[in-house]
Amino acid sequence: MGNSARIGLIVAMTAAVLTCFAMPSAGAAQVAPAVCGTPLSDEEITTIGELSDISDLTGDTLRRLETAVRNNHRITEILVAHRDRRGLFGIGLDGVEQVAVMPLQEDPTAFQDREYAHRISLELLSRYLNNVHAEFTGGTVEWHWARYFAQAERCELSGARVAMTGYNAHLAVDLAYSIAAIGTRPENAPDYFKIVAAIAGAGDVIIDRTGEVYHADLGPLWRFYFVGEGLDLLVGRGVATKPLLVLADLGANVVIFGNGLALQDPALRDPTALEIHTLSDAADIAFEVLADIHAL
Repeated sequence: MGNSARIGLIVAMTAAVLTCFAMPSAGAAQVAPAVCGTPLSDEEITTIGELSDISDLTGDTLRRLETAVRNNHRITEILVAHRDRRGLFGIGLDGVEQVAVMPLQEDPTAFQDREYAHRISLELLSRYLNNVHAEFTGGTVEWHWARYFAQAERCELSGARVAMTGYNAHLAVDLAYSIAAIGTRPENAPDYFKIVAAIAGAGDVIIDRTGEVYHADLGPLWRFYFVGEGLDLLVGRGVATKPLLVLADLGANVVIFGNGLALQDPALRDPTALEIHTLSDAADIAFEVLADIHAL
């Protein structure tokens, strides 16, 4: 190789190395520093990425759950401090975990099967944290959480609607898959319903915290989701779908539990997955319509 060729090669290699150091990775470039609030620092974005990585949690199931809850609390604190709308769901989740779920989980007499109760709560929280981790590290966010994060970026949207998109993702989708993932059986129903009743019963905490920080009135849409209030307003608009009618008739928690059991049957898994997707879509359309007409 001649001198000119060697010099050219050295220059090209040097340029490539400098480019690697000068340019952020594709993943990092995808992380928005601010969503309708003040910008997060690079350190805060890194911290959220680290706290949401639950792959290295240690200890028994309850200890790992406690660690995950603490991590979520710190993530929520960071987002709330900036009024970042990616915290619209997390602020309510943190409140529920603190005042309702964890007191039950740490009560040795609360459940028939304590290990089952710990496992389902950890599985459910982990699914949310995994998607937060993807959002803040440039990873791939699952479809139902991608919808939530995308709506959060639209500052003109109702905060209540965005928050309920998060609860819809957490409950209609993640909870059903969590039920399946840990091998839930019909005999686990009492413990399952005790946990979800605690979540539903903590509605005031969710509504108050969301309103105080984000000035969003979550109450009407929360009541719509859990008791079907205002479903009649959707009938004339063509969006009172069968999934929503079933949800209102049987109750969200019953439908979700049934879907979780059905996912474990190979013959039912695909149609049930489609039903879960359809239910989530139907609820999101309902939130949009109700928010637009200010009916709830």
